[in-house]
Amino acid sequence: MNTLHTVNTQYGDVSGIETQKGILTFKGIPYAAPPVGANRFQPPLPPTPWTDVKDTTEYGPTAPQLTPTSGPFAELLPNVVIPGDDYLNLNIWTSGITGKKPVMVFIHGGAFVVGSGAVPGYDGSNFARDGVVLVTINYRLGVEGFLWFGEGIPNLGMLDQIAALKWVRDNIANFGGDPDNVTIFGESAGGMSVCTLLAMKEAQGLFRRAIAESGAGHSAISASSAKLIAARLAEILGVAPTREAVGEVSAEKIFAAQDQLGAEIMANPSIELWGEAAFNLMPFEPVIDGHLLTATPIECISNGAAKDVDILIGTNSQEFRLFLLPDGILPKITATALHRAASAYGLSAKAIQTYQTNRPDSSPGDVLSAIITDWFYHIPALRIAEKHRNTHVYEFSWGSPACDNLLGACHGIELAFVFDNLSDPGYAEMIGNHPPQELADTVHKAWVNFATHGNPGWDTYDVNNRVSMRFDVVSQITTDDRADERSPWDGIR
Repeated sequence: MNTLHTVNTQYGDVSGIETQKGILTFKGIPYAAPPVGANRFQPPLPPTPWTDVKDTTEYGPTAPQLTPTSGPFAELLPNVVIPGDDYLNLNIWTSGITGKKPVMVFIHGGAFVVGSGAVPGYDGSNFARDGVVLVTINYRLGVEGFLWFGEGIPNLGMLDQIAALKWVRDNIANFGGDPDNVTIFGESAGGMSVCTLLAMKEAQGLFRRAIAESGAGHSAISASSAKLIAARLAEILGVAPTREAVGEVSAEKIFAAQDQLGAEIMANPSIELWGEAAFNLMPFEPVIDGHLLTATPIECISNGAAKDVDILIGTNSQEFRLFLLPDGILPKITATALHRAASAYGLSAKAIQTYQTNRPDSSPGDVLSAIITDWFYHIPALRIAEKHRNTHVYEFSWGSPACDNLLGACHGIELAFVFDNLSDPGYAEMIGNHPPQELADTVHKAWVNFATHGNPGWDTYDVNNRVSMRFDVVSQITTDDRADERSPWDGIR
């Protein structure tokens, strides 16, 4: 029979459970008040204190979202949606409530419109096993977190993340964690969130280290772009262009409008219509409002933001295959489409030829996938490393056997290895039946080592050495890996 454990927080006692492996788990702990009613479209407020012991043995509600229940992406990236208003909550795994263990706070991905900290694959038991207090969080998504008409407080989803980090600062010692040794880490939109937090003054002092997986510092939109997107959303809904008017619409209609908006941007990625969202095709993301976020994260970091924070940043070798392969787009890409798209990113014909020469047996779709992977993921990560003095770089290169060995080292593939959760059923469709445990041991240890003392096991990156770690069945340290494909991007945003 599992043992219950009670821990005090500043808002009341919580009761968690000890698993058969000796790990204590506390789930669904509110870090802010429910963002509904008068609190909707407002900065997060502290939760109402409680007097009875709160049961935190099960995951709490997750942020409202529309998630696919069928299709290739639902199978490859299973999600969890739990209804309820009290969704600004977090989950904790720890090996014991005494001591001062390093703390890691995971920020989930999902293009800022889907995802939660309750996904079983993010179970932190193996981090706790290895001496880390692991925290996962929920934050407002889509319209609730990032819609902005230019009035009121923007970036509510980011303010939620900051509120969660403040809760960790004030309470994690009671769970055996060291509030002075916190590492934030995230994947995809979570990695973009990590880089945005590095750039925000509101987040300064709340963490010591940061890990950004497959998301860097270029993903933010201007205030003018946010207004274009918000106005179009209101037009689709048939309401006045205000948050209050949008708030009167049912959740189902809002989700449908979000989907339509995303489809419109995808079909016609016009800068005139959508501003910066035309580049990354994400209508809801952090907004450069001039106060909470003063410039793109990469610009802020280049100017010295978070200069004392240790960073680990990296990408997967074939990120974009996840978005081209499952729906059958990749084999349909022609040589003409390859050159047209690559030229639009700013690459010269010579640079495109270099990518093709380095992949002599690849289709035009394979080559374009490699180019987009570098443009959207790999090069932005290197730009952070070039500008921030204490940054370690990695590339995850193990190729999955899924989809007839075509999925490769795609977007999200590293998560099962980072969490050392290879046996979790949710990862099976992506990583196949026999993923290498030795690789999970290596990657997971690097994350734990970085969170513990700031060194994942290889040297920091700079423009003189360009040292990085390539994770594979046989992992190795590289120096200026793929320099002939890196250098053509110099001078291209």
